[in-house]
Amino acid sequence: MNIRIATTDSEIAVCYPVMRELRPHIAEDQFLSRVRNQEKTGYQLAFIEQPDGVVAVAGFRVGENLAWGHFLYVDDLVTLPSHRSNRFGASLLSWLREFAVKEGCVQMHLDSGIQRKDAHRFYEREGMSMTSLHFVENIAPTH
Repeated sequence: MNIRIATTDSEIAVCYPVMRELRPHIAEDQFLSRVRNQEKTGYQLAFIEQPDGVVAVAGFRVGENLAWGHFLYVDDLVTLPSHRSNRFGASLLSWLREFAVKEGCVQMHLDSGIQRKDAHRFYEREGMSMTSLHFVENIAPTH
């Protein structure tokens, strides 16, 4: 399966319809600039393209902190509903693991909304463990 990192504006733009499935609050006309802005802090966008277009996308970054050491964090992982259960998500996770190893990471992390039970089963089936809860507090109004 051919997985590439989106580097050009056009490659990023064709990932939008897939990303919209996970992040519907991001308008299409904001997507490119938001990705480009996040790239400044290490964000990358990997994708799988089939003859009918992009079918799966993963946004990720490599980082380091006291809790995890050197790690790969998966910000976004999504497959078009019409292409689920075809191993695209599993292929992206496998590719991300290999990328993490090459980068010298000791762990791979991601957060998943508590309502996404199917996603949780998928992550566990793919070898990931649920190890913590994520807490949030909004401190400024969202626009």
